[in-house]
Amino acid sequence: MSTKTKKRSTSATPSSIAEKAIASKPSSRSAVVDFNPDYSYVKKDLVRIGILAGSFFVILVILSFFLR
Repeated sequence: MSTKTKKRSTSATPSSIAEKAIASKPSSRSAVVDFNPDYSYVKKDLVRIGILAGSFFVILVILSFFLR
């Protein structure tokens, strides 16, 4: 059987965290990005899903009358 080995867990000390925070420079945004999402295709897909779900529901109701 193989022997079990325990790994020592290391945690960051508060001083090393502070050094990393000081060392990192704050990034400045020089370019303004216009966020203009186009979700027209999502609306079309949701309408299509609604129509399909409604038609399947109507078909199931009609079939329930014929299969009794």
